[in-house]
Amino acid sequence: MKQIVITKYGDPDVLKIQERKDPQPSAEEVLIKVKAIGVNFADILARKGLYPDAPKPPCVVGYEVSGTVESAGPGVDASIVGQSVVALTRFNGYSDRVCVPEKAVFTIPESLDFEHAAAIPLNYLTAYQLLYVMGGLKKGESVLIHNAGGGVGLAALDISLHLEATTYGTSSVGKHSFLMERGLNYPIDYRNQDFLSSIMNLTGGKGVEMVLDPIGGNNWKKSYKALRPTGRLGLFGVSTVTDSTMGRVFQFIKLIAQTPRYNPLRLMNANKGVFGVNLGHMWNERDKISGWMQEILKGVEKGWVRPHVDRTFRFEQAGKAHRYIEARKNIGKIVLVTGG
Repeated sequence: MKQIVITKYGDPDVLKIQERKDPQPSAEEVLIKVKAIGVNFADILARKGLYPDAPKPPCVVGYEVSGTVESAGPGVDASIVGQSVVALTRFNGYSDRVCVPEKAVFTIPESLDFEHAAAIPLNYLTAYQLLYVMGGLKKGESVLIHNAGGGVGLAALDISLHLEATTYGTSSVGKHSFLMERGLNYPIDYRNQDFLSSIMNLTGGKGVEMVLDPIGGNNWKKSYKALRPTGRLGLFGVSTVTDSTMGRVFQFIKLIAQTPRYNPLRLMNANKGVFGVNLGHMWNERDKISGWMQEILKGVEKGWVRPHVDRTFRFEQAGKAHRYIEARKNIGKIVLVTGG
C-alpha cells in the first residue's frame, strides 16, 4: 500500500509518499480500499508539531476515509465485503488501504459519492456535538459561527438551520455570497469588522445564545462577551497558533498567556457556560459517536446535511492541499482522491 508520511515537522514538503506492506484486518476490523480522504486542520497542526495528540514523525495522520471494504477480519460478517463505506480512523487515514474497527464504519447513502462521503465524519460530528449534544441549541435561538466558510463552519450552518436558529458567521468577504446562498442570515467580515461590535449592533446589544470558536487566544475573550445570559461558548480549536512565525515552544507559551480563565462564580453570576469539544478524545465513546453519525446520515437522506467539497487533490498532491487550506482559500472541505 501507499501512505503519505509526515517525515519530520515542517512545511508541506515534509509530506512524502512511501510504500508499506498491505495491512491485514484484526478481529472486529475491516480493510478498506480507500477512494477519498478528508483533509482537516488537525492534520496541518500535526505536520507542524502543534498537535499534541498526534504521533511523532515519521507518522501517518488522517481521521476519515471513504472507499470499499476489501476484506473482513474475524468476528465481522463477511457480507460487508464490497460495500461502499465511510469510516473514522485513528490516524493512518492518509493511506490507500487502511484497517478500521467495524464500529467506526458506516454505509454511504446512495445520494453521495466517495468524495462527499469523506467530507462528512469529522466536520459534522464536531458540529453536532457542539450544537446539539452539548450546546443544546434550540429553535429561535441565535448562534455565531466563527470561520463559517470552513468545514466545521458549513456543517454547523447546516445543523443550525435544521434547528431553526438565527445564524451569524464570520468569514472573509469573498465567501459571503456563498454563505448567504447556503442560508446564513448575517455574514460578518472578520478582516474589516470587529465581530463583537457587529454582533451587538445586529442584536440590539443583547448578544447571542451560542458562539462556536475554533480560533483561541484573545478571540475566546471576545466570543464570551458576545453571549447573552444563558449563552454558551463552544471551544473546539486553536487555529491562532498557526498564525505566528515563532517556534513551537513560543507559540504554545503565547497561546497559554492569551487563554482566558473562566471563574465558576463569575459564570454563575453571568448565567453563561463554556465547554470544549475534541472529537479526537472520543474514541472510547464509539456507541455515542455511532449514534450521532447515524443521525447525520439520516440528515443526508432528508436533505438537511449537505457536505460541500471545495476542491479535490490527487493523493500525491497532499502538500498542495495543505497549502490551499493554510492560505484560507477553501470554502468547506478539501479531499484527497487516490484514483484507486
